[in-house]
Amino acid sequence: MSAKRILVIDDEPNLSALIQACLESFGGWVVFTAGSGREGLLKAQSEQPDAILLDMILPDMDGLTLVRALRNNPTTQAIPVILLTAKVLTGEQEQFDELGIRGAIAKPFDPLTLVAQLAKVLAWQD
Repeated sequence: MSAKRILVIDDEPNLSALIQACLESFGGWVVFTAGSGREGLLKAQSEQPDAILLDMILPDMDGLTLVRALRNNPTTQAIPVILLTAKVLTGEQEQFDELGIRGAIAKPFDPLTLVAQLAKVLAWQD
């Protein structure tokens, strides 16, 4: 089986580097990063990742706007998205479901369990 390819879209460079190190070291996955929504859209189209780990608050657009853009593009509409957020509001769950968001991982997260959390949300088995 080939390594899973993950796109991390987060505007905090240190956090992106930590996530990338965790996913590559503990999961053996290939990780791409983007620091803005626009960059994330371009990388999602060009790299065709197996999943996207998306921060909800980005400098140029919010996470839900980015998910809508991904869903409206035939090239990226089927890529699973997992939110990485400090706030998960229960009132947003219906909107998450409508957009096909697979799940959310709360910040702060445990770097040692991040791979297992993602694999569970995405139903990826060893």
